[in-house]
Amino acid sequence: MDNPAAHALASWAVSLPLGIAYSGGADSTALLHAAAARWPGQVQALHVHHGLQSAADDFERHCASTCDALSVPLHIGRVDARHDSGDSPEDAARRARYATLAVLASGQGVQDVMLAQHADDQVETMLIALGRGAGLDGLAGMPREMTRHGIRFHRPLLDLRATDLRTWLAAEAIPFIEDPSNTDERYTRNRIRRRVLPALAEALPKFRDTFARSARNAARASALLTELAEIDLKTAGMPPAIDALQALSRERRANALRHWLRSAHRAVPSEAQLQQLLDQVEACRTRGHGIRLKVADGFVERDGARLRWYNVAPSP
Repeated sequence: MDNPAAHALASWAVSLPLGIAYSGGADSTALLHAAAARWPGQVQALHVHHGLQSAADDFERHCASTCDALSVPLHIGRVDARHDSGDSPEDAARRARYATLAVLASGQGVQDVMLAQHADDQVETMLIALGRGAGLDGLAGMPREMTRHGIRFHRPLLDLRATDLRTWLAAEAIPFIEDPSNTDERYTRNRIRRRVLPALAEALPKFRDTFARSARNAARASALLTELAEIDLKTAGMPPAIDALQALSRERRANALRHWLRSAHRAVPSEAQLQQLLDQVEACRTRGHGIRLKVADGFVERDGARLRWYNVAPSP
């Protein structure tokens, strides 16, 4: 039986040496085996020790043993992924993980890192986004490629099912870690995995394929909206001129404002904040009309003929 991950890597173009984000779990184990076989001597395993559970040291030892057997160098980064009050523990852990993987990769001269997320992970991501009322960016799910902290991350397994990877590992008697936190239903993703996906499989047997198609369609539509926003902001400027925004339809204005805030300031307004801002821009027809609205973790204010965003609003 062939490793399904090997087929996924057959047409994947990356620069070498290559990093593999290796947790020791089933998915990253299958990916590591496939990468080590395809690019012998060119693969570096990158392991993030979160320190969130007592078994983390055992995970590290298991990863070291596997990498020794495959003659793959292992590099370990330790992080404190505890979350702040009001912050999602899953989001905090994810941010810490990417930052640590980027540091490990850069330290080894690696520019490309592969992640082992698969089709089931993509469905979970889309359902979480849908539950949060996300727009096209969220419904597009996880991209196949992205750049964070100067490192290119790749997801070559997004078309593969988790069960296919585990079936291959079982057939080859290849050990992997079963992370006990994956059964903790306090986490949204685990509840979806354990309760929702089985129900979807029964009601919609091809849901993985259809969700993947929807994600691709959403990604294409999102790219078009980004292109349109860049065209509009080329006219309006960065920061945007109020009169140029007023010349746009309300939906194009919203699209341009979202893109400006996200691309220039990494600020994502809530739906209510964006609607308030749109109303204020439309009403700003006189020289004395002021704008000062809370947006994300900062403020949007009128500055003469333009809008400006401040992380901390200046004193009135």
